[in-house]
Amino acid sequence: MICVNIHGMDLHGIDLNLLVAFDALMAERSVTRAGARIGRTQPAMSAALSRLRTLLRDELFVRGPSGLQPTPRALELAEPLSRALAQIQRTLEFTQVFDPASSTGAFTIGLQEHPAFVLLPRLVLALRTVAPHVSLHVRGFTARDDAIGMLDAGEADVAIGVPPASTDRILTRPLFEERFVCVLRKGHPAGREPLDLEGFLALSHLLVSPENERFGHVDAALAKRGLKRRLGLTLPQMYAAPKLVASSDMIATLMEGVVETSGMADALRVLSPPIELAPAAFVLCWHRRNDAHPAQRWFRDCIAAQVPRQAGRQGRGGGKGASCARTQ
Repeated sequence: MICVNIHGMDLHGIDLNLLVAFDALMAERSVTRAGARIGRTQPAMSAALSRLRTLLRDELFVRGPSGLQPTPRALELAEPLSRALAQIQRTLEFTQVFDPASSTGAFTIGLQEHPAFVLLPRLVLALRTVAPHVSLHVRGFTARDDAIGMLDAGEADVAIGVPPASTDRILTRPLFEERFVCVLRKGHPAGREPLDLEGFLALSHLLVSPENERFGHVDAALAKRGLKRRLGLTLPQMYAAPKLVASSDMIATLMEGVVETSGMADALRVLSPPIELAPAAFVLCWHRRNDAHPAQRWFRDCIAAQVPRQAGRQGRGGGKGASCARTQ
Protein backbone atom coordinates (compact mmCIF):
# COMPACT_ATOMS: atom_id res chain seq x y z
CA MET A 1 0.00 0.00 0.00
CA ILE A 2 1.34 3.44 -0.95
CA CYS A 3 0.82 5.65 2.12
CA VAL A 4 0.71 9.10 0.57
CA ASN A 5 -1.94 11.58 1.61
CA ILE A 6 -2.63 13.73 -1.49
CA HIS A 7 -5.80 15.74 -1.08
CA GLY A 8 -8.11 15.88 -4.05
CA MET A 9 -6.18 13.27 -6.07
CA ASP A 10 -7.63 10.15 -7.67
CA LEU A 11 -5.16 7.49 -6.53
CA HIS A 12 -6.55 5.04 -9.10
CA GLY A 13 -5.05 7.21 -11.82
CA ILE A 14 -1.46 7.09 -10.56
CA ASP A 15 0.98 5.32 -12.86
CA LEU A 16 3.29 3.20 -10.72
CA ASN A 17 6.11 3.88 -13.20
CA LEU A 18 6.02 7.54 -12.22
CA LEU A 19 6.70 6.63 -8.61
CA VAL A 20 9.60 4.42 -9.73
CA ALA A 21 10.94 7.39 -11.69
CA PHE A 22 10.58 9.63 -8.62
CA ASP A 23 12.52 7.13 -6.51
CA ALA A 24 15.31 7.01 -9.11
CA LEU A 25 15.49 10.81 -9.30
CA MET A 26 15.81 11.02 -5.52
CA ALA A 27 18.66 8.51 -5.60
CA GLU A 28 20.60 9.94 -8.57
CA ARG A 29 19.72 13.68 -8.52
CA SER A 30 20.17 13.61 -12.31
CA VAL A 31 17.64 13.00 -15.07
CA THR A 32 20.19 11.18 -17.21
CA ARG A 33 21.54 8.94 -14.45
CA ALA A 34 18.04 8.24 -13.10
CA GLY A 35 16.98 7.13 -16.59
CA ALA A 36 19.96 4.78 -16.84
CA ARG A 37 19.14 3.39 -13.39
CA ILE A 38 15.66 2.23 -14.44
CA GLY A 39 16.26 1.67 -18.15
CA ARG A 40 14.70 4.84 -19.59
CA THR A 41 16.00 7.44 -22.02
CA GLN A 42 16.72 11.00 -20.94
CA PRO A 43 13.66 12.37 -22.82
CA ALA A 44 11.41 9.72 -21.20
CA MET A 45 12.68 10.69 -17.76
CA SER A 46 12.17 14.38 -18.47
CA ALA A 47 8.59 13.59 -19.50
CA ALA A 48 8.08 11.55 -16.33
CA LEU A 49 9.35 14.42 -14.19
CA SER A 50 6.97 16.81 -15.96
CA ARG A 51 4.03 14.47 -15.24
CA LEU A 52 5.11 14.10 -11.62
CA ARG A 53 5.18 17.89 -11.18
CA THR A 54 1.66 18.17 -12.58
CA LEU A 55 0.39 15.22 -10.54
CA LEU A 56 1.89 16.35 -7.23
CA ARG A 57 1.52 20.11 -7.85
CA ASP A 58 5.10 20.81 -6.89
CA GLU A 59 8.42 21.42 -8.70
CA LEU A 60 9.85 18.44 -6.77
CA PHE A 61 13.39 18.97 -8.13
CA VAL A 62 15.18 22.20 -8.96
CA ARG A 63 18.58 22.64 -10.55
CA GLY A 64 21.48 23.36 -8.21
CA PRO A 65 25.26 23.54 -8.46
CA SER A 66 25.65 19.80 -7.81
CA GLY A 67 22.62 18.51 -9.73
CA LEU A 68 18.91 18.32 -9.00
CA GLN A 69 17.91 19.39 -5.52
CA PRO A 70 14.68 18.00 -3.98
CA THR A 71 12.08 20.43 -2.71
CA PRO A 72 10.64 20.05 0.80
CA ARG A 73 7.64 18.32 -0.75
CA ALA A 74 9.90 15.79 -2.49
CA LEU A 75 11.78 15.13 0.73
CA GLU A 76 8.47 14.59 2.51
CA LEU A 77 7.43 11.96 -0.05
CA ALA A 78 10.78 10.22 -0.50
CA GLU A 79 10.83 7.85 2.47
CA PRO A 80 7.20 6.62 2.41
CA LEU A 81 7.29 6.11 -1.37
CA SER A 82 10.58 4.23 -1.24
CA ARG A 83 9.28 2.02 1.54
CA ALA A 84 6.04 1.38 -0.37
CA LEU A 85 7.86 0.47 -3.58
CA ALA A 86 10.09 -1.95 -1.69
CA GLN A 87 7.02 -3.60 -0.16
CA ILE A 88 5.40 -3.93 -3.59
CA GLN A 89 8.57 -5.50 -4.97
CA ARG A 90 8.71 -8.02 -2.10
CA THR A 91 5.05 -8.87 -2.60
CA LEU A 92 5.40 -9.46 -6.33
CA GLU A 93 8.72 -11.25 -6.15
CA PHE A 94 8.28 -14.92 -7.01
CA THR A 95 10.89 -16.76 -5.01
CA GLN A 96 11.65 -20.37 -5.88
CA VAL A 97 12.53 -21.28 -2.28
CA PHE A 98 10.15 -21.68 0.63
CA ASP A 99 11.67 -22.07 4.08
CA PRO A 100 9.06 -23.65 6.40
CA ALA A 101 11.21 -23.18 9.49
CA SER A 102 11.07 -19.38 9.24
CA SER A 103 7.67 -18.95 7.58
CA THR A 104 4.88 -17.23 9.50
CA GLY A 105 2.30 -17.90 6.80
CA ALA A 106 -1.05 -19.62 7.08
CA PHE A 107 -2.63 -22.48 5.15
CA THR A 108 -6.28 -23.43 4.94
CA ILE A 109 -7.27 -27.01 4.22
CA GLY A 110 -10.73 -28.33 3.40
CA LEU A 111 -11.38 -31.81 4.81
CA GLN A 112 -14.10 -34.38 4.58
CA GLU A 113 -14.75 -36.36 7.75
CA HIS A 114 -12.59 -39.42 7.13
CA PRO A 115 -9.41 -37.62 5.98
CA ALA A 116 -9.74 -35.39 9.04
CA PHE A 117 -9.45 -38.47 11.27
CA VAL A 118 -6.77 -40.17 9.18
CA LEU A 119 -4.43 -37.34 8.19
CA LEU A 120 -4.99 -34.30 10.39
CA PRO A 121 -3.22 -35.54 13.56
CA ARG A 122 -0.14 -36.49 11.57
CA LEU A 123 -0.17 -33.24 9.59
CA VAL A 124 -0.45 -31.10 12.72
CA LEU A 125 2.50 -32.93 14.28
CA ALA A 126 4.60 -32.55 11.13
CA LEU A 127 3.87 -28.82 10.88
CA ARG A 128 4.65 -28.31 14.55
CA THR A 129 8.02 -29.98 13.98
CA VAL A 130 9.23 -28.39 10.73
CA ALA A 131 7.12 -25.22 10.44
CA PRO A 132 6.45 -24.13 14.03
CA HIS A 133 5.31 -20.61 13.13
CA VAL A 134 2.89 -21.61 10.37
CA SER A 135 -0.85 -21.47 11.13
CA LEU A 136 -3.27 -24.12 9.90
CA HIS A 137 -6.99 -23.50 9.42
CA VAL A 138 -9.41 -26.36 8.72
CA ARG A 139 -12.73 -26.09 6.91
CA GLY A 140 -15.09 -29.02 6.72
CA PHE A 141 -17.14 -30.00 3.70
CA THR A 142 -19.54 -32.83 2.91
CA ALA A 143 -20.57 -33.08 -0.74
CA ARG A 144 -17.64 -33.91 -3.00
CA ASP A 145 -18.20 -30.94 -5.31
CA ASP A 146 -18.17 -28.54 -2.35
CA ALA A 147 -14.39 -28.72 -2.72
CA ILE A 148 -14.60 -27.06 -6.14
CA GLY A 149 -16.58 -24.10 -4.83
CA MET A 150 -14.24 -23.75 -1.86
CA LEU A 151 -11.13 -23.72 -4.05
CA ASP A 152 -12.68 -21.44 -6.68
CA ALA A 153 -13.56 -18.90 -3.99
CA GLY A 154 -10.09 -19.05 -2.44
CA GLU A 155 -11.56 -20.25 0.84
CA ALA A 156 -9.02 -23.09 1.02
CA ASP A 157 -5.57 -23.72 -0.39
CA VAL A 158 -6.23 -27.44 -0.77
CA ALA A 159 -9.07 -29.87 -0.12
CA ILE A 160 -9.03 -33.59 0.63
CA GLY A 161 -11.97 -35.85 -0.07
CA VAL A 162 -13.42 -38.21 -2.63
CA PRO A 163 -12.72 -37.06 -6.22
CA PRO A 164 -14.91 -34.14 -7.28
CA ALA A 165 -16.34 -33.64 -10.76
CA SER A 166 -13.64 -33.30 -13.40
CA THR A 167 -12.68 -29.72 -14.27
CA ASP A 168 -9.53 -28.36 -15.89
CA ARG A 169 -9.06 -25.67 -13.25
CA ILE A 170 -8.99 -28.08 -10.29
CA LEU A 171 -5.95 -30.35 -10.11
CA THR A 172 -5.85 -33.58 -8.10
CA ARG A 173 -3.30 -35.95 -6.62
CA PRO A 174 -4.23 -39.45 -5.36
CA LEU A 175 -3.59 -39.93 -1.66
CA PHE A 176 -5.02 -43.24 -0.49
CA GLU A 177 -7.78 -45.76 -1.01
CA GLU A 178 -10.06 -47.51 1.48
CA ARG A 179 -11.61 -50.89 0.88
CA PHE A 180 -15.11 -51.61 2.15
CA VAL A 181 -15.85 -54.18 4.85
CA CYS A 182 -19.03 -55.35 6.52
CA VAL A 183 -19.33 -55.07 10.29
CA LEU A 184 -21.65 -56.73 12.80
CA ARG A 185 -21.58 -56.74 16.56
CA LYS A 186 -19.52 -59.52 18.04
CA GLY A 187 -21.76 -62.47 18.84
CA HIS A 188 -24.24 -61.67 16.06
CA PRO A 189 -25.67 -64.93 14.63
CA ALA A 190 -24.79 -63.82 11.09
CA GLY A 191 -21.22 -62.95 11.97
CA ARG A 192 -19.48 -65.84 10.29
CA GLU A 193 -17.14 -65.90 7.33
CA PRO A 194 -17.92 -66.00 4.51
CA LEU A 195 -20.99 -63.80 4.61
CA ASP A 196 -23.27 -64.96 1.80
CA LEU A 197 -25.51 -62.69 -0.23
CA GLU A 198 -28.73 -64.22 1.06
CA GLY A 199 -27.74 -63.65 4.68
CA PHE A 200 -26.54 -60.15 3.83
CA LEU A 201 -29.89 -59.16 2.30
CA ALA A 202 -31.83 -60.64 5.21
CA LEU A 203 -30.29 -58.19 7.66
CA SER A 204 -31.27 -54.62 8.55
CA HIS A 205 -28.68 -52.25 7.12
CA LEU A 206 -27.15 -49.04 8.39
CA LEU A 207 -26.28 -46.65 5.56
CA VAL A 208 -23.77 -43.86 6.04
CA SER A 209 -24.50 -41.04 3.60
CA PRO A 210 -22.71 -37.73 4.27
CA GLU A 211 -24.79 -36.20 1.48
CA ASN A 212 -28.07 -37.45 3.04
CA GLU A 213 -28.91 -39.82 0.23
CA ARG A 214 -30.70 -43.17 0.58
CA PHE A 215 -28.70 -44.87 -2.13
CA GLY A 216 -25.03 -45.73 -1.65
CA HIS A 217 -22.28 -47.83 -3.22
CA VAL A 218 -23.82 -51.05 -1.95
CA ASP A 219 -27.23 -50.15 -3.34
CA ALA A 220 -25.70 -49.37 -6.75
CA ALA A 221 -23.90 -52.73 -6.81
CA LEU A 222 -27.08 -54.57 -5.79
CA ALA A 223 -29.18 -52.71 -8.34
CA LYS A 224 -26.97 -54.11 -11.12
CA ARG A 225 -28.22 -57.54 -10.03
CA GLY A 226 -31.80 -56.42 -9.66
CA LEU A 227 -31.55 -56.62 -5.86
CA LYS A 228 -32.31 -54.25 -2.97
CA ARG A 229 -31.40 -54.23 0.70
CA ARG A 230 -33.51 -53.16 3.66
CA LEU A 231 -32.35 -49.94 5.30
CA GLY A 232 -32.91 -49.73 9.03
CA LEU A 233 -31.03 -46.48 9.60
CA THR A 234 -29.36 -43.76 7.54
CA LEU A 235 -27.06 -41.15 9.05
CA PRO A 236 -24.50 -38.63 7.77
CA GLN A 237 -21.75 -39.19 10.38
CA MET A 238 -19.64 -42.20 9.44
CA TYR A 239 -17.77 -42.34 12.74
CA ALA A 240 -21.02 -42.83 14.66
CA ALA A 241 -21.75 -46.01 12.69
CA PRO A 242 -19.38 -48.50 14.38
CA LYS A 243 -20.76 -47.78 17.85
CA LEU A 244 -24.35 -48.04 16.61
CA VAL A 245 -23.63 -51.38 14.97
CA ALA A 246 -21.86 -52.67 18.10
CA SER A 247 -25.02 -52.07 20.15
CA SER A 248 -27.59 -53.39 17.64
CA ASP A 249 -28.34 -56.22 15.22
CA MET A 250 -27.78 -54.04 12.16
CA ILE A 251 -25.06 -54.56 9.59
CA ALA A 252 -23.06 -51.73 8.03
CA THR A 253 -20.74 -51.63 5.05
CA LEU A 254 -18.02 -49.18 5.96
CA MET A 255 -14.55 -48.16 4.90
CA GLU A 256 -12.03 -50.32 6.71
CA GLY A 257 -10.20 -47.25 7.98
CA VAL A 258 -13.34 -45.96 9.69
CA VAL A 259 -13.62 -49.20 11.66
CA GLU A 260 -9.94 -49.13 12.63
CA THR A 261 -9.91 -45.46 13.61
CA SER A 262 -13.24 -45.49 15.46
CA GLY A 263 -11.90 -47.30 18.52
CA MET A 264 -14.72 -49.86 18.25
CA ALA A 265 -12.88 -52.59 16.32
CA ASP A 266 -12.72 -54.93 19.35
CA ALA A 267 -16.53 -54.87 19.66
CA LEU A 268 -17.15 -55.71 16.00
CA ARG A 269 -16.90 -58.66 13.67
CA VAL A 270 -15.36 -57.60 10.36
CA LEU A 271 -16.38 -59.56 7.27
CA SER A 272 -15.78 -59.33 3.54
CA PRO A 273 -18.79 -58.04 1.57
CA PRO A 274 -20.63 -60.70 -0.49
CA ILE A 275 -20.57 -58.37 -3.51
CA GLU A 276 -17.68 -56.70 -5.27
CA LEU A 277 -17.24 -53.05 -4.26
CA ALA A 278 -14.69 -50.68 -5.72
CA PRO A 279 -12.54 -49.03 -3.03
CA ALA A 280 -13.17 -45.43 -2.02
CA ALA A 281 -10.47 -43.13 -3.35
CA PHE A 282 -9.37 -39.96 -1.58
CA VAL A 283 -7.53 -37.21 -3.43
CA LEU A 284 -5.78 -33.96 -2.71
CA CYS A 285 -7.31 -31.10 -4.74
CA TRP A 286 -6.04 -27.61 -5.45
CA HIS A 287 -6.76 -24.77 -7.84
CA ARG A 288 -4.56 -24.38 -10.92
CA ARG A 289 -3.71 -20.80 -9.90
CA ASN A 290 -1.83 -22.20 -6.86
CA ASP A 291 -0.04 -24.94 -8.74
CA ALA A 292 3.40 -23.35 -9.12
CA HIS A 293 3.61 -21.34 -5.91
CA PRO A 294 6.53 -22.72 -3.84
CA ALA A 295 4.78 -22.50 -0.47
CA GLN A 296 1.72 -24.23 -1.89
CA ARG A 297 3.86 -26.94 -3.47
CA TRP A 298 5.60 -27.52 -0.16
CA PHE A 299 2.28 -27.75 1.69
CA ARG A 300 0.90 -30.30 -0.79
CA ASP A 301 4.06 -32.39 -0.53
CA CYS A 302 3.89 -32.19 3.25
CA ILE A 303 0.32 -33.52 3.20
CA ALA A 304 1.26 -36.36 0.84
CA ALA A 305 4.14 -37.30 3.15
CA GLN A 306 1.63 -38.12 5.87
CA VAL A 307 0.18 -40.94 3.77
CA PRO A 308 2.96 -43.53 3.60
CA ARG A 309 2.47 -46.53 1.36
CA GLN A 310 2.01 -49.71 3.30
CA ALA A 311 2.31 -53.30 2.12
CA GLY A 312 -0.75 -54.26 0.11
CA ARG A 313 -2.56 -51.00 0.77
CA GLN A 314 -2.24 -47.23 0.75
CA GLY A 315 -3.42 -45.99 4.06
CA ARG A 316 -2.70 -44.67 7.46
CA GLY A 317 0.69 -44.73 9.07
CA GLY A 318 0.75 -44.98 12.82
CA GLY A 319 2.93 -43.03 15.16
CA LYS A 320 4.66 -39.79 14.32
CA GLY A 321 3.94 -37.76 11.22
CA ALA A 322 6.41 -37.90 8.36
CA SER A 323 8.71 -34.93 7.98
CA CYS A 324 8.13 -32.14 5.45
CA ALA A 325 11.36 -31.14 3.76
CA ARG A 326 12.34 -27.65 2.67
CA THR A 327 11.10 -27.33 -0.91
CA GLN A 328 12.55 -25.47 -3.86
